[in-house]
Amino acid sequence: MAILDTILFVSSVLGVITLGILASKRGEKASGESDAADYFLAGRGLTWWLVGFSLIAANISTEQFVGMSGKSADWLGMAIASYEWMAAITLVVVAFVFLPKLLKTGIYTIPEFLEYRYGKLSRAVMAVATLVILVGVPTASVIFSGAKVVSVAFPDTPILGSLTAMCWIIGVLAATYVFVGGLKACAWTDLVWGSALIAGGAIIAYLAFGELASRDAAELIETKVATSDATVEDLEAAGGWERFILLNKGEAADGPNGSGGKLHMVRSKEDPEIPWTALILGLWIPNFFYWGLNQYIVQRTLGSKSLAEGQKGVVFAAFLKLIIPFVVVIPGILAFNLFNGDLKSEADRKNAPIITELASAPQKVFPFSPEFADVNPEVAAQMFRHNFELAGDPGEMRLPDSHVATVNDELVAKAQARGIPAATLAIGYDYDAAFGTLLRNLLFPGIRWFVFAAITGAVISSLASMLNSASTIATMDVFAKLKKDASNEQLVSAGRAFVVLFVLIATVIAPTLGSPAFSGIFTFIQEFQGFISPGILAAFLFGFLVPKAPRYFGWVAIVANVFLYGFFKWFGGPLLVDNGLWFSSEMAFLDRMGLCFIIVLIIGAVATVIHPLKEPVKMPEIANFDATPSKTAKWGGIGVVLGTLALYAIFW
Repeated sequence: MAILDTILFVSSVLGVITLGILASKRGEKASGESDAADYFLAGRGLTWWLVGFSLIAANISTEQFVGMSGKSADWLGMAIASYEWMAAITLVVVAFVFLPKLLKTGIYTIPEFLEYRYGKLSRAVMAVATLVILVGVPTASVIFSGAKVVSVAFPDTPILGSLTAMCWIIGVLAATYVFVGGLKACAWTDLVWGSALIAGGAIIAYLAFGELASRDAAELIETKVATSDATVEDLEAAGGWERFILLNKGEAADGPNGSGGKLHMVRSKEDPEIPWTALILGLWIPNFFYWGLNQYIVQRTLGSKSLAEGQKGVVFAAFLKLIIPFVVVIPGILAFNLFNGDLKSEADRKNAPIITELASAPQKVFPFSPEFADVNPEVAAQMFRHNFELAGDPGEMRLPDSHVATVNDELVAKAQARGIPAATLAIGYDYDAAFGTLLRNLLFPGIRWFVFAAITGAVISSLASMLNSASTIATMDVFAKLKKDASNEQLVSAGRAFVVLFVLIATVIAPTLGSPAFSGIFTFIQEFQGFISPGILAAFLFGFLVPKAPRYFGWVAIVANVFLYGFFKWFGGPLLVDNGLWFSSEMAFLDRMGLCFIIVLIIGAVATVIHPLKEPVKMPEIANFDATPSKTAKWGGIGVVLGTLALYAIFW
């Protein structure tokens, strides 16, 4: 970056962090002693605009700008926007169904609610499961994806171009920030980063459309989807938005081969990530878990000063969710149209060690993606011949005319069945580099500082929020239970110690997440959330809506889901597919979530029939809490739902 850009970038990031820390000190006791409610829940005094922007800033980070943009650049296209638009409806439900029940109890953590409703064991099980997933998956993923953006944008710059180095820098910065200020510091910085993030994404989208409008039509036509009937003449007569439609609109593909149109919200039931079947149930599960029961997000609403303020803040966040796909998903699609050569170059960097290993002819087979075979046919043929020999196939070796990768997968499976290990998957394009590539190619001096400050702030803010939430669970659900007479000062000190521990764990994990084995950072996050989200959601739904559900169901739901999801992921899914008992050739992880959720609900229903509670559990209520619902939020929620349905109709 230019010197002025660098100065403005550093000054803005440090300035906003300073603002958050100073705001967190406002209202502190004269003695300087920290208060647990102030540190973990911002003194339960957040207004609706702080809640709304904080929800969005905590949610929208490089997880979306890297993972979601990457998925849209790949075959999914606009379908990935369902995570955002369905979340808008989810948030409206959370505001009027979940939030009143949670706020009235005065809880610090979501697991704490389970103790009141189900017992201490349920609280402990959820706390441990949540900590493992929270620290190992989204926290590590935010560190990785933030480092990914910077390292892709500055590949030849010392330190900035190193993925591992950037992981440690981001981790240390965020830990320092939350260590000092707690949730109140997060909320105030989120106010700035939330608005800046949307503005930064809008700038990138505007510049990308400008670049698309000026590109040579003959060059762009090579990036159109296979089902598009656009011609060079069509592109020459079109503007930026029309070119975007012509290149990417076409009949939806039946599977993940990249040949179908990218502007469909509904994917084939064969799609391994977002089949249309997932829109019925599977996709609602991670949405309701994330927005209604995920400590990292819900902690902001638990800090609301009243129910009305909390509801208005949540509905405001729902409105902002409708905007996100236009500044995240669409730029991801444009990244492939504009800079697919750069995405291939990033993949070549990842593939280099694999190809070097192939030259030594090891006792190892080499899987590769269909796109790798398309853009590297000679190397793919070499891998195929090597794999054929190791697989011990008795037939005559002949390179298939088509579907080389599919036949190669069969060879790899045969070899692995004989105990021969497989190398890392060779890929054609590094889609997770899509947004970083846009930054590198589109930003110019004078504007770089703002966009990079917004993205860096989003990373630090999201990571700080996750660390604060993880430390809150560890402190209030584990430490406070072991040390029942802990003072406020001891609780805050324990929370800060957990921040340090968790950032060290997450930062060690983060650099490993770039492996193609994870199928992209966004899939990695959603896939592993499935081990806990259906079970926790089922436990809370019974806790909210079934007063006589037995107290043991809380922990049973969570533990049963872990085993069920693992079974369907590694054993049951292939068993159902191979025997024709499932309606697609592969069980998508969202379908696994839906199936687990249904089974756990059945377990809960049976348990309630067999062992119903004689008397419903009486939940505690916080004193002097204003539980009056908001009429403004009600009408705003109706508007958000109608807006969501309209967007689905446009992109259906």
